[in-house]
Amino acid sequence: MSLPTTFSGTYCFSPSNPPLTNLTDPVRIAVIGGTGVEALTHNGFTHVALLNITTPWGAPSSPINILRTPSGAPIAFLSRHGTHHELNPTEVPGRANISALRSIGVRTILAFSAVGSLQAEIRPRDFVLPDQVIDRTKGIRASTFFEGGIVGHVGFADPFDAGLRHIIAKFASTLVSGAQLHVGGTVICMEGPAFSTRAESAMYRSWGGSVINMSALPEAKLAKEAEIAYAVVCMSTDYDCWKTDEPPVDVTTVTGNMRQNGENAKNLMAAVLEELVKEEHQDLVEAKHLQNASKWANCTAKAGLGKEAVERIEFLLPGYFD
Repeated sequence: MSLPTTFSGTYCFSPSNPPLTNLTDPVRIAVIGGTGVEALTHNGFTHVALLNITTPWGAPSSPINILRTPSGAPIAFLSRHGTHHELNPTEVPGRANISALRSIGVRTILAFSAVGSLQAEIRPRDFVLPDQVIDRTKGIRASTFFEGGIVGHVGFADPFDAGLRHIIAKFASTLVSGAQLHVGGTVICMEGPAFSTRAESAMYRSWGGSVINMSALPEAKLAKEAEIAYAVVCMSTDYDCWKTDEPPVDVTTVTGNMRQNGENAKNLMAAVLEELVKEEHQDLVEAKHLQNASKWANCTAKAGLGKEAVERIEFLLPGYFD
């Protein structure tokens, strides 16, 4: 079985229209691109389909582009901030993005994000693979699928998948040209769209923050609830505003450094994707280590499950709570 060679259409959710109606083969791996990585373009990758998916949580940030790697494996790409970067970080429909990807079979997400550095050793244009996150989004963003008649508490001690991070690090160490790779660290996820004050930036440094962005959450939390292996590649563009001997961060600085980061990001993406599609990584890519985690996280007795909540969760996790 394989994906159709051409496809352009709309896939809408309804109880009688289950996932995979428009695809003949599940797409296991997705890339979510952020600022500066708004398309997956690389020699050897070919366009297969453009999916406009509607979920119980609305439409995702952009159509999902399905491509084939040079070895023929299907990959999904979603632009976090929209096709034309029209969504600010608070407006990104995280639940629609994650559930749409899950509905076509995605179980592994490689995410990219521009970040500010909170530590002198992480220079602009360096890459960081964080293993921890601190949430400063203040509860403004919808951050769970378990609500409105169903309660679930999913473990989040390790927000970024260790197996996926290991593979990314293996390639990033040689493909991030002219910059340093930092493995490990804590990303502070703040509310936007304005950048930090100097006082906030100093506080985040005192907490041990490595980098700061506006996009790691709720994306990582929702991926965990969806039983998807998730890791984020952070691309440093600036020193936020804590470094008083440099001008504070602005959009010009960010976009300029992102253009310089673009080639590194493109090469890293291509290498990691081609590695992940190898048979030896099948269990990781299918996130078998996460299977049923959300099923056992449910705290609501069957008699108390809300009908609409069950219908929504059925789209995400078919058969778990029927």
